[in-house]
Amino acid sequence: MQLALAPMEGLIDETLRSLLTEVGGIDWCVSEFVRVNQTLLPAHCFLKLAPELKRGSRTPSGTPMRLQLLGSDPSCVADNAAFAATLGAPVIDLNFGCPAKTVNKSRGGAVLLKEPELLHAIVSAVRAALPATVPVTAKMRLGFDHAEDAVTCAQALADGGAASLVVHARTKVDGYKPPAYWERIGAIRDAVKVPVFANGEVWSVDDWRRCRSLSGVDDVMLGRGMIARPDLARQIAAVRDGREVTPMGWAEIQPLLQRYWDIVCGNVATPRHAPGLLKQWLVWLGRSYLEAEALFVAVRTLNDIAAIGALLAASAPLDAAALDR
Repeated sequence: MQLALAPMEGLIDETLRSLLTEVGGIDWCVSEFVRVNQTLLPAHCFLKLAPELKRGSRTPSGTPMRLQLLGSDPSCVADNAAFAATLGAPVIDLNFGCPAKTVNKSRGGAVLLKEPELLHAIVSAVRAALPATVPVTAKMRLGFDHAEDAVTCAQALADGGAASLVVHARTKVDGYKPPAYWERIGAIRDAVKVPVFANGEVWSVDDWRRCRSLSGVDDVMLGRGMIARPDLARQIAAVRDGREVTPMGWAEIQPLLQRYWDIVCGNVATPRHAPGLLKQWLVWLGRSYLEAEALFVAVRTLNDIAAIGALLAASAPLDAAALDR
Protein backbone atom coordinates (compact mmCIF):
# COMPACT_ATOMS: atom_id res chain seq x y z
CA MET A 1 0.00 0.00 0.00
CA GLN A 2 1.34 3.41 -0.98
CA LEU A 3 0.51 6.89 0.30
CA ALA A 4 1.11 9.84 -2.02
CA LEU A 5 1.03 13.59 -1.41
CA ALA A 6 -1.21 15.37 -3.91
CA PRO A 7 -0.17 18.35 -6.00
CA MET A 8 -2.13 21.47 -5.05
CA GLU A 9 -1.49 24.62 -7.06
CA GLY A 10 -0.65 27.62 -4.92
CA LEU A 11 -0.68 25.61 -1.71
CA ILE A 12 1.63 22.61 -1.64
CA ASP A 13 4.80 24.21 -2.95
CA GLU A 14 8.42 23.18 -2.44
CA THR A 15 8.41 24.40 1.17
CA LEU A 16 5.31 22.49 2.22
CA ARG A 17 6.38 19.40 0.29
CA SER A 18 9.63 19.51 2.24
CA LEU A 19 7.99 19.89 5.65
CA LEU A 20 5.13 17.45 5.10
CA THR A 21 7.30 14.68 3.69
CA GLU A 22 9.74 15.21 6.58
CA VAL A 23 6.93 14.39 9.05
CA GLY A 24 6.78 10.96 7.47
CA GLY A 25 4.43 8.39 5.94
CA ILE A 26 4.49 9.74 2.36
CA ASP A 27 5.94 7.42 -0.29
CA TRP A 28 6.07 10.00 -3.08
CA CYS A 29 4.82 13.47 -3.93
CA VAL A 30 3.96 15.49 -7.04
CA SER A 31 4.94 19.02 -8.03
CA GLU A 32 2.50 21.79 -8.78
CA PHE A 33 1.58 21.57 -12.46
CA VAL A 34 3.77 23.15 -15.10
CA ARG A 35 1.40 24.66 -17.66
CA VAL A 36 2.32 23.76 -21.24
CA ASN A 37 0.91 25.79 -24.13
CA GLN A 38 2.45 25.89 -27.60
CA THR A 39 6.15 26.28 -26.87
CA LEU A 40 9.05 24.35 -25.45
CA LEU A 41 9.51 25.86 -22.02
CA PRO A 42 12.96 26.88 -20.74
CA ALA A 43 14.48 25.03 -17.81
CA HIS A 44 13.69 27.75 -15.28
CA CYS A 45 9.94 27.21 -15.76
CA PHE A 46 10.33 23.64 -14.50
CA LEU A 47 12.84 24.48 -11.78
CA LYS A 48 10.66 27.27 -10.39
CA LEU A 49 7.82 24.90 -9.53
CA ALA A 50 9.96 21.81 -8.96
CA PRO A 51 13.35 22.87 -7.59
CA GLU A 52 13.75 19.31 -6.34
CA LEU A 53 14.88 18.52 -9.88
CA LYS A 54 18.24 19.99 -8.88
CA ARG A 55 18.45 17.54 -5.94
CA GLY A 56 17.77 14.23 -7.62
CA SER A 57 14.01 14.90 -7.70
CA ARG A 58 13.70 14.25 -3.99
CA THR A 59 12.63 16.41 -1.08
CA PRO A 60 15.26 17.04 1.62
CA SER A 61 13.90 14.05 3.57
CA GLY A 62 14.52 11.82 0.54
CA THR A 63 10.92 11.46 -0.65
CA PRO A 64 10.71 11.04 -4.47
CA MET A 65 8.97 13.81 -6.41
CA ARG A 66 7.15 13.42 -9.72
CA LEU A 67 6.86 16.33 -12.14
CA GLN A 68 3.34 17.22 -13.25
CA LEU A 69 2.49 18.77 -16.63
CA LEU A 70 -0.81 20.29 -17.76
CA GLY A 71 -1.68 20.86 -21.38
CA SER A 72 -3.86 19.78 -24.29
CA ASP A 73 -1.56 19.65 -27.32
CA PRO A 74 -0.13 16.12 -27.54
CA SER A 75 3.07 17.00 -29.38
CA CYS A 76 3.80 20.06 -27.25
CA VAL A 77 3.21 18.22 -23.98
CA ALA A 78 5.37 15.38 -25.28
CA ASP A 79 8.24 17.72 -26.21
CA ASN A 80 8.16 19.37 -22.80
CA ALA A 81 7.97 16.01 -21.06
CA ALA A 82 11.05 14.83 -22.94
CA PHE A 83 12.92 17.99 -21.96
CA ALA A 84 11.83 17.62 -18.33
CA ALA A 85 13.25 14.12 -18.32
CA THR A 86 16.65 15.55 -19.32
CA LEU A 87 16.39 17.85 -16.29
CA GLY A 88 16.03 14.82 -14.06
CA ALA A 89 12.28 14.23 -13.81
CA PRO A 90 12.00 10.51 -12.89
CA VAL A 91 8.24 10.33 -13.58
CA ILE A 92 5.99 12.56 -15.70
CA ASP A 93 2.52 12.99 -14.26
CA LEU A 94 -0.26 14.44 -16.42
CA ASN A 95 -3.01 16.59 -14.96
CA PHE A 96 -6.55 15.80 -16.13
CA GLY A 97 -8.21 16.75 -12.86
CA CYS A 98 -7.73 20.47 -12.19
CA PRO A 99 -11.21 22.05 -11.80
CA ALA A 100 -10.11 25.71 -11.97
CA LYS A 101 -12.18 27.74 -14.45
CA THR A 102 -9.16 29.59 -15.83
CA VAL A 103 -7.40 26.29 -16.50
CA ASN A 104 -10.45 24.62 -18.03
CA LYS A 105 -11.13 27.62 -20.30
CA SER A 106 -7.69 27.16 -21.84
CA ARG A 107 -8.38 23.45 -22.44
CA GLY A 108 -6.46 22.15 -19.50
CA GLY A 109 -7.23 19.89 -16.56
CA ALA A 110 -10.64 18.34 -16.02
CA VAL A 111 -12.25 19.76 -19.17
CA LEU A 112 -10.25 17.23 -21.21
CA LEU A 113 -12.31 14.45 -19.62
CA LYS A 114 -14.93 15.40 -22.20
CA GLU A 115 -12.55 14.09 -24.88
CA PRO A 116 -11.31 10.54 -24.13
CA GLU A 117 -9.66 10.31 -27.54
CA LEU A 118 -7.56 13.38 -26.74
CA LEU A 119 -6.60 11.91 -23.36
CA HIS A 120 -5.31 8.84 -25.16
CA ALA A 121 -3.45 10.94 -27.71
CA ILE A 122 -1.70 13.04 -25.06
CA VAL A 123 -0.58 10.08 -22.96
CA SER A 124 0.50 8.14 -26.06
CA ALA A 125 2.57 11.05 -27.35
CA VAL A 126 4.24 11.58 -23.99
CA ARG A 127 4.93 7.88 -23.57
CA ALA A 128 6.56 7.72 -27.02
CA ALA A 129 8.72 10.78 -26.32
CA LEU A 130 10.17 9.55 -23.03
CA PRO A 131 12.90 7.03 -22.29
CA ALA A 132 11.52 3.64 -21.31
CA THR A 133 12.90 4.22 -17.81
CA VAL A 134 10.66 7.24 -17.20
CA PRO A 135 7.05 6.25 -16.43
CA VAL A 136 4.00 8.31 -17.34
CA THR A 137 1.22 8.60 -14.77
CA ALA A 138 -2.04 10.54 -14.77
CA LYS A 139 -4.51 12.14 -12.41
CA MET A 140 -8.18 12.40 -13.34
CA ARG A 141 -11.58 13.11 -11.85
CA LEU A 142 -14.71 11.06 -12.37
CA GLY A 143 -15.68 13.41 -15.18
CA PHE A 144 -16.50 17.01 -16.00
CA ASP A 145 -20.22 17.43 -15.42
CA HIS A 146 -21.12 13.76 -15.00
CA ALA A 147 -19.40 10.48 -14.18
CA GLU A 148 -20.83 8.28 -16.93
CA ASP A 149 -17.56 8.31 -18.92
CA ALA A 150 -15.18 7.76 -16.00
CA VAL A 151 -14.30 4.21 -17.03
CA THR A 152 -13.86 5.23 -20.67
CA CYS A 153 -11.50 8.04 -19.68
CA ALA A 154 -9.51 5.77 -17.39
CA GLN A 155 -9.18 3.16 -20.12
CA ALA A 156 -8.03 5.83 -22.58
CA LEU A 157 -5.29 6.88 -20.18
CA ALA A 158 -4.18 3.35 -19.34
CA ASP A 159 -4.28 2.20 -22.97
CA GLY A 160 -2.25 5.25 -23.92
CA GLY A 161 0.56 4.15 -21.65
CA ALA A 162 -0.15 5.53 -18.18
CA ALA A 163 1.59 3.29 -15.64
CA SER A 164 -0.84 4.24 -12.86
CA LEU A 165 -3.87 6.46 -12.29
CA VAL A 166 -4.97 8.69 -9.45
CA VAL A 167 -8.74 9.15 -9.37
CA HIS A 168 -10.18 12.12 -7.51
CA ALA A 169 -13.60 10.73 -6.69
CA ARG A 170 -15.63 13.75 -7.77
CA THR A 171 -16.46 15.47 -11.04
CA LYS A 172 -15.27 18.94 -11.97
CA VAL A 173 -18.75 20.28 -11.23
CA ASP A 174 -18.63 18.67 -7.79
CA GLY A 175 -15.49 20.68 -7.10
CA TYR A 176 -14.42 19.97 -3.55
CA LYS A 177 -17.88 19.64 -2.05
CA PRO A 178 -18.42 16.54 0.12
CA PRO A 179 -18.88 13.72 -0.37
CA ALA A 180 -16.23 12.03 -2.45
CA TYR A 181 -17.76 9.10 -4.33
CA TRP A 182 -15.14 6.51 -3.41
CA GLU A 183 -17.45 3.66 -4.37
CA ARG A 184 -17.25 4.70 -8.04
CA ILE A 185 -13.52 4.06 -8.15
CA GLY A 186 -14.06 0.31 -8.03
CA ALA A 187 -15.41 0.22 -11.58
CA ILE A 188 -12.28 1.99 -12.79
CA ARG A 189 -10.05 -0.41 -10.87
CA ASP A 190 -11.79 -3.34 -12.56
CA ALA A 191 -11.56 -1.80 -16.02
CA VAL A 192 -7.82 -1.10 -16.18
CA LYS A 193 -4.71 -3.20 -15.65
CA VAL A 194 -2.64 -0.53 -13.89
CA PRO A 195 -2.57 0.51 -10.22
CA VAL A 196 -5.29 2.96 -9.19
CA PHE A 197 -4.98 5.45 -6.33
CA ALA A 198 -8.06 6.83 -4.58
CA ASN A 199 -8.12 10.55 -3.81
CA GLY A 200 -10.52 12.99 -2.20
CA GLU A 201 -12.01 13.74 1.22
CA VAL A 202 -9.59 11.69 3.33
CA TRP A 203 -9.17 13.76 6.50
CA SER A 204 -8.56 11.05 9.10
CA VAL A 205 -7.52 7.45 9.63
CA ASP A 206 -11.20 6.49 9.73
CA ASP A 207 -11.76 8.22 6.38
CA TRP A 208 -8.83 6.27 4.97
CA ARG A 209 -10.36 3.00 6.17
CA ARG A 210 -13.73 3.84 4.60
CA CYS A 211 -12.11 5.01 1.39
CA ARG A 212 -10.21 1.75 0.98
CA SER A 213 -13.30 -0.28 1.83
CA LEU A 214 -15.63 1.54 -0.57
CA SER A 215 -13.17 2.01 -3.44
CA GLY A 216 -11.62 -1.42 -3.25
CA VAL A 217 -8.13 0.01 -3.83
CA ASP A 218 -5.22 -0.03 -1.41
CA ASP A 219 -3.28 3.03 -2.58
CA VAL A 220 -4.39 6.53 -1.55
CA MET A 221 -3.34 10.07 -2.43
CA LEU A 222 -3.75 12.65 0.34
CA GLY A 223 -4.30 16.35 -0.33
CA ARG A 224 -6.13 18.80 1.89
CA GLY A 225 -6.18 16.26 4.70
CA MET A 226 -2.38 16.53 4.91
CA ILE A 227 -2.54 20.32 5.06
CA ALA A 228 -5.02 20.14 7.93
CA ARG A 229 -3.22 17.31 9.73
CA PRO A 230 0.47 17.13 8.75
CA ASP A 231 0.96 13.72 10.35
CA LEU A 232 -2.05 12.11 8.64
CA ALA A 233 0.13 9.93 6.42
CA ARG A 234 2.29 8.97 9.41
CA GLN A 235 -0.83 7.97 11.36
CA ILE A 236 -2.14 5.89 8.45
CA ALA A 237 1.24 4.24 7.96
CA ALA A 238 1.32 3.31 11.64
CA VAL A 239 -2.10 1.65 11.41
CA ARG A 240 -1.05 -0.10 8.20
CA ASP A 241 2.06 -1.46 9.89
CA GLY A 242 0.31 -2.45 13.11
CA ARG A 243 2.05 0.22 15.19
CA GLU A 244 0.56 2.47 17.84
CA VAL A 245 -0.74 5.80 16.54
CA THR A 246 0.44 8.89 18.40
CA PRO A 247 -1.02 12.00 16.73
CA MET A 248 1.03 15.20 16.69
CA GLY A 249 -0.13 17.82 19.15
CA TRP A 250 0.32 21.58 18.96
CA ALA A 251 3.70 21.26 20.69
CA GLU A 252 4.98 19.56 17.50
CA ILE A 253 2.88 21.48 14.99
CA GLN A 254 3.88 24.97 16.17
CA PRO A 255 7.61 24.48 15.48
CA LEU A 256 6.72 23.13 12.03
CA LEU A 257 4.63 26.23 11.40
CA GLN A 258 7.44 28.43 12.73
CA ARG A 259 9.91 26.85 10.31
CA TYR A 260 7.47 27.41 7.46
CA TRP A 261 7.16 31.07 8.41
CA ASP A 262 10.92 31.50 8.65
CA ILE A 263 11.41 29.94 5.21
CA VAL A 264 8.77 31.99 3.40
CA CYS A 265 9.96 35.20 5.07
CA GLY A 266 13.52 34.40 4.05
CA ASN A 267 12.55 33.94 0.42
CA VAL A 268 13.54 37.28 -1.06
CA ALA A 269 11.20 36.78 -4.01
CA THR A 270 8.04 36.52 -1.91
CA PRO A 271 8.35 38.27 1.48
CA ARG A 272 5.23 40.36 0.82
CA HIS A 273 3.28 37.15 0.24
CA ALA A 274 4.41 35.54 3.48
CA PRO A 275 1.42 36.67 5.61
CA GLY A 276 -1.06 35.30 3.08
CA LEU A 277 0.74 31.98 2.86
CA LEU A 278 0.81 31.60 6.63
CA LYS A 279 -2.87 32.52 6.97
CA GLN A 280 -3.77 30.04 4.25
CA TRP A 281 -2.12 27.18 6.11
CA LEU A 282 -3.57 28.31 9.45
CA VAL A 283 -7.08 28.08 8.01
CA TRP A 284 -6.50 24.42 7.17
CA LEU A 285 -4.69 23.64 10.42
CA GLY A 286 -7.63 25.19 12.27
CA ARG A 287 -9.72 22.16 11.26
CA SER A 288 -7.55 20.01 13.52
CA TYR A 289 -5.98 22.33 16.10
CA LEU A 290 -7.81 24.90 18.22
CA GLU A 291 -4.53 26.76 18.71
CA ALA A 292 -4.19 27.25 14.95
CA GLU A 293 -7.74 28.55 14.74
CA ALA A 294 -7.04 31.06 17.52
CA LEU A 295 -3.78 32.14 15.90
CA PHE A 296 -5.53 32.72 12.59
CA VAL A 297 -8.07 34.98 14.30
CA ALA A 298 -5.19 36.92 15.87
CA VAL A 299 -3.28 37.47 12.60
CA ARG A 300 -6.17 37.59 10.14
CA THR A 301 -6.13 41.37 9.67
CA LEU A 302 -2.36 41.81 9.99
CA ASN A 303 0.17 42.16 7.20
CA ASP A 304 3.16 43.36 9.18
CA ILE A 305 5.73 40.56 9.19
CA ALA A 306 7.22 41.52 12.56
CA ALA A 307 3.84 41.65 14.29
CA ILE A 308 2.76 38.32 12.82
CA GLY A 309 6.09 36.74 13.74
CA ALA A 310 5.72 37.89 17.34
CA LEU A 311 2.24 36.36 17.62
CA LEU A 312 3.46 33.13 16.07
CA ALA A 313 6.38 32.94 18.50
CA ALA A 314 4.02 33.62 21.39
CA SER A 315 1.88 30.66 20.33
CA ALA A 316 4.70 28.23 21.13
CA PRO A 317 3.81 25.95 24.06
CA LEU A 318 5.96 26.32 27.18
CA ASP A 319 8.15 23.31 27.82
CA ALA A 320 7.97 21.38 31.07
CA ALA A 321 11.33 22.73 32.31
CA ALA A 322 10.14 26.30 31.86
CA LEU A 323 6.94 25.56 33.78
CA ASP A 324 8.92 24.01 36.66
CA ARG A 325 10.97 27.17 36.99
